[in-house]
Amino acid sequence: MYRVKFKRLPGSEDIQLPQKMSEWAAGFDLHAAVQEPVTLAPGMRQLIPTGFAMAMPPELEAQIRPRSGLAYKHGITCLNSPGTIDADYRGEVKVLLINHGQEPFVIERGERIAQMVFQVVPHVDIEEVDELPDTVRGEGGFGHTGK
Repeated sequence: MYRVKFKRLPGSEDIQLPQKMSEWAAGFDLHAAVQEPVTLAPGMRQLIPTGFAMAMPPELEAQIRPRSGLAYKHGITCLNSPGTIDADYRGEVKVLLINHGQEPFVIERGERIAQMVFQVVPHVDIEEVDELPDTVRGEGGFGHTGK
């Protein structure tokens, strides 16, 4: 079990900290800590504050992902998805939302806007070599294994 520490930021005392909405949910829902409602016009993107900062163990990362309901019903999703929050970041967690829908969408204070999933990040050493081992696929790229 990993322990992640959350710090509520000033002015966000009324905003829920990240929480799972069901016992086996993978993601923790994130809530908008906007001071005033934000209207996302179609095609518009906006960085939305969540009202908290956090500290994770060095072997974790947090991934910010869209909420499926917002994407399906309104075309609201996260850019740079999944967005990565590194273990050494201590600033406010923010969510980069975009409106791919056809109607303006209003983000209200406290609204659930995204989800955060924690992942273990392996320690990786990089080694430069002159040759790579062969595989059946070789250099086959985009669409190589499909029809």
